[in-house]
Amino acid sequence: MISVEKALKTILTKAKTLNSETVRLWDSLNRVTAMDIYSGMNVPAFDNSAMDGYALKAPDTRGASKEKRKTLRITEEIKAGSIAKNSLKAGQAIRIMTGAPIPKGADSVVMVEDTKTEGGYVEVFKEAARQDNIRKRGEDIKKGEMVIGRGTLIKSAHMGVLASLGSSSVRVTERPRIAFLATGDELVDVRRKITPGKLHSSNTYSLYSQISSCGGIPKDLGISKDRPVELAAKIRKGLDCDMILTSGGVSVGDHDLVKPVLAKMGTDIKFWKVAMRPGKPLAFGLLENVLVFGLPGNPVSSMVSFEIFVRPAILKMLGRRDDRLDGIDAVLEERIIKRKGVRYFLRAKTRWGNGVFMTRTTGAQGSGILRSMALANSLIILPEDCENAEKGEKVKIRFLE
Repeated sequence: MISVEKALKTILTKAKTLNSETVRLWDSLNRVTAMDIYSGMNVPAFDNSAMDGYALKAPDTRGASKEKRKTLRITEEIKAGSIAKNSLKAGQAIRIMTGAPIPKGADSVVMVEDTKTEGGYVEVFKEAARQDNIRKRGEDIKKGEMVIGRGTLIKSAHMGVLASLGSSSVRVTERPRIAFLATGDELVDVRRKITPGKLHSSNTYSLYSQISSCGGIPKDLGISKDRPVELAAKIRKGLDCDMILTSGGVSVGDHDLVKPVLAKMGTDIKFWKVAMRPGKPLAFGLLENVLVFGLPGNPVSSMVSFEIFVRPAILKMLGRRDDRLDGIDAVLEERIIKRKGVRYFLRAKTRWGNGVFMTRTTGAQGSGILRSMALANSLIILPEDCENAEKGEKVKIRFLE
């Protein structure tokens, strides 16, 4: 049995970042950038108006107020997408719309709310300062500036930034293909009615969701009975992927066949059993250069093991920065009894209160109580040398994706 740190280090040593590909900007949401992206232009590309109003020379408004209005002659109107025909001179104003280029000679924009138009003239009743309501060239992004770093998960705002730079495509890391398999004579698909002694395979759907949520492409290998030949055949169907996950059959029971089947297939098993709870029975190795995880069968153990070990491996394959909030201090709202020598990952609900994070478990922590995971937004982490944790004590928590 090895420590969590050693297990994770072993896994990440074997996980390799995948190749890159170019995709359309439309298809880039939730992909990971494969290179630093620099701007080839200024955004905005020109000084423009931040308001609907009048472009003018600020000195022409000196001393303006509601009682002492300044009158300027309107020479033309500029809409967004068009430019002024003439340069602005003293005593003149140009009607301007939001986003329209600032005309030559103008150094300020007065909001329309601070003016009154009559005939071909505008009365200004608020003194303007130079550069008022003007968005400067390059104010958002300067030419040559790095705007999105390598390993960034592309979200809606990133797509908007890339569009503003005129990028119709982006270089991203290929998504890893992850095969997953549930094992056990007791399991049936959700489409089948359960009979005495049978269970619906919840791990099939939890794993599908977890794989998808961190950027992998899931491949469902189905459910394998506890028969070595069937189990080996299904595992082989996953060898066209970058990773294979099995759930169940990795403990020490007579029908726990995953580890011996993997060994017989030639898997280089790096470790089996980790000093953690839940999730102690966990096998990891390489089969024909494909990463193979033998996850526990209990639903919570499977999900927690995925979060601690599989998710980081997938993120490394994607070249993604792991930007989740991890190792955060929180104040415990209840007493927790624990034994030494094993690291605990407890399902928890963490909230912000009185300037600190407050956390408590979601109830009973049995590894088969899947609802406790559904209620959780985080995991309380109690290290190996901790025996008990008292109410009011600071603990580390890990927010779930």
